[in-house]
Parts: sequence; C-alpha cells; structure tokens
Amino acid sequence: MLRAPKSVEVGLDLKFFKIAGTWEPNDAERIAAWELYVELITRVAVVPLPAGDGLLREALTSLYTLFGATRDILRRHGPSIAEPKADGQYNFGYLSIVVLNVVIRPVLARWHPLLHDWENTRLPERSQADHERQWPQAGELRAELGRTRAALASYAALLAAACGIPDLSAAIPKGDGAT
Repeated sequence: MLRAPKSVEVGLDLKFFKIAGTWEPNDAERIAAWELYVELITRVAVVPLPAGDGLLREALTSLYTLFGATRDILRRHGPSIAEPKADGQYNFGYLSIVVLNVVIRPVLARWHPLLHDWENTRLPERSQADHERQWPQAGELRAELGRTRAALASYAALLAAACGIPDLSAAIPKGDGAT
C-alpha cells in the first residue's frame, strides 16, 4: 500500500522513561500513523509557543484534543493496529497509548486545574491574554509545554518514518526556544 520501510527503530525519550526497540508497521498501522502524524504536526503539540505568543489555555486544549483524535483512530482501524508482534516489537496501539498516558496526561492533570483556578480570578475588564501573562506560573507551564513538545516531536518523527515520508517538521518555525 504505502512505500515505507519494513521496520523502523523506536527510540523515544518520554520524559519519565525511554522506549527502544523495533516496530514493523503493517499497512493499517501506517495509515493510522499518518492520521496521527497529521494531528501532531499541525498542533501546538509540536509547534513552539514562544513567550508572549498564543494562549496557554489553547495549548492545553490542543493537547487534550489529541486524546479524542487518537481514540478515533484506534477505534476506526481496529485491532490490526495493536496486534502483538514477534520478539517484543512495538505496535501503533501500544505506542499511541503510552504517549497519551505518559507524555500528555500528566501535563493536563497538573496544569489544567491550576490554569483554571487562575482564569477564575480574571476581572471582566482584563483580556484573557493579559490575564494569562500575569500568571506567576505561566513561564513554568510554557517550559513544561516545551518539554512535552520535544517528546511529541520525537514521536511525530517516528510516525513519519513508519509512513516512509520525510518528517515535515522542517516546515515548522523554530520559535525563540522559549517553549
């Protein structure tokens, strides 16, 4: 179906642990990988959010929507994208669930309620952007988003390799490195 390598080397540093090994994606996994790759490569998930740009709420919401997108892909493509593989090789299902639960969920679990509490202190005459910029923890959240972005960019590159395409991250502005 797609012209892609028979196997790809998995080497993901997911903040708290590393995944290393081999993945021999089948055609269904390649199609699922493409769909998720498109979701990742077009979001703040892998695009830098320089200090002063964008809204932190929007960045967290973008990360949150990856849960729905991933669930949809898993449901539509069925068990063939999570089939057990020989010699402990990885599969799309496993990798996608690990990224959701190890990379994204901890960020959302910590930062969503903290930002929500800060948002509830905003006076009506102050814009959401101005209010966020005044949040004492804004820099810390931007740094966390930067670390998350690095892990997700690595995952996106793996998905691109599984599809047999060049990683399109060269089309992403590098930003000022603030996130």
